[in-house]
Amino acid sequence: MRERKSILQNLDWTTILLYFLLVIIGWINIHAAVYSEAHSSLFDFSHNSGKQLIWIGTSILIAAVILIIDAKFFSAFAYPIYILIIMLLMGVLIGGKEIAGSKSWFQIGSFSLQPAEFAKFATALALARFLSKIDINFRDWSTRILAAFIIFIPAGLILLQHDTGSALVFSALVLVLFREGLSGKLLWLGLFVAFLFIIALLFNKFIIIGVLAAIAVLAIVLNKYFRKRWLIITGIFLLASGYVYSVDYAFENILEDHQRKRINVLLGIETDIHGAGYNVHQSKIAIGSGGITGKGFLNGTQTKFNFVPEQSTDFIFCTIGEEWGFIGSLVLILLFIGLLTRIVFIAERQRSKFSRIYGYGVASIIFFHFAVNIGMTIGLFPVIGIPLPFISYGGSSLWGFTILLFIFLKQDSVRLELL
Repeated sequence: MRERKSILQNLDWTTILLYFLLVIIGWINIHAAVYSEAHSSLFDFSHNSGKQLIWIGTSILIAAVILIIDAKFFSAFAYPIYILIIMLLMGVLIGGKEIAGSKSWFQIGSFSLQPAEFAKFATALALARFLSKIDINFRDWSTRILAAFIIFIPAGLILLQHDTGSALVFSALVLVLFREGLSGKLLWLGLFVAFLFIIALLFNKFIIIGVLAAIAVLAIVLNKYFRKRWLIITGIFLLASGYVYSVDYAFENILEDHQRKRINVLLGIETDIHGAGYNVHQSKIAIGSGGITGKGFLNGTQTKFNFVPEQSTDFIFCTIGEEWGFIGSLVLILLFIGLLTRIVFIAERQRSKFSRIYGYGVASIIFFHFAVNIGMTIGLFPVIGIPLPFISYGGSSLWGFTILLFIFLKQDSVRLELL
């Protein structure tokens, strides 16, 4: 039998190096985002950069504790951890503090904690535990429904906190289900539904219904396969038509006013550079002004004069774009792509089904945050208020992503011992 190597020898140091590079880049750019002559030190603990250093130090301690704990602990206690976080999400609805319109925070003195950030790794753990059971067959609808409930429960509770952005993150875990055998047809169905939603906001409903009807008729007339299934095609057409007419109701009655405005600005329905579109407008100016090489560290004028709100949190990428330019932005994007590629590679080499599924959960969550956060700063996605992993300022965010990643690294470190 092979001798067990030490924890340090078994760790994937490439992933850890990428983690530290991203964390350090985040710390430096948080300092740049809040820099002033009165707060010129990276170690000013009364300001965001100093506070972030404390979060970094505690995150390293949390990572160390995770690496010391037996890897089997996380699979054995996946459900209790999930239930605990669900209770915290319910508790914050009752006794939480409202910040920026979202009742998502526990306030303990000057310290704020956001349970939604920890719900991500807890849900990934519970989903991995459920799908890795020996008697689970993902082809059974009961399995798919239960998996969907595991994802939906925390997302629903977070939605009740009026934190739509954090709730949407859980949709990324659908990618885990596709890896485990969910049909790609459902992915195309989801894209079709999203497409209909957008065009229903942009175009006249009668024109859309007419186009759908023409497509249905042509499909039945020109294709023998569809001709035999004309009843199904007709049913799909009627459902699609009903959905198109329901979009306006959902848009006006489910989404908040600021969310509707952001979507309208994104789609070009409204132009509001002084209101709902202000953040994105200023963000584009900041990133564009950086050019190829950027204005230099601490020399960003858009950053220095606070033109972009939330620049050390949700819009931290603006600082990078302005001060480090296209090259700096590209380096950051490549680091994230490298991290995601590495996580997927590690997930595929796992002997444990639990570890593989959890690894895909980690990759899915980080990918969603990375893609949407950068996308919303350059106007490709509506502003939904989610942080850039390891980069944005915030203790709950950094702790949550650190726990998410290092649980996976712990699983990988013992892969040769797991059956």
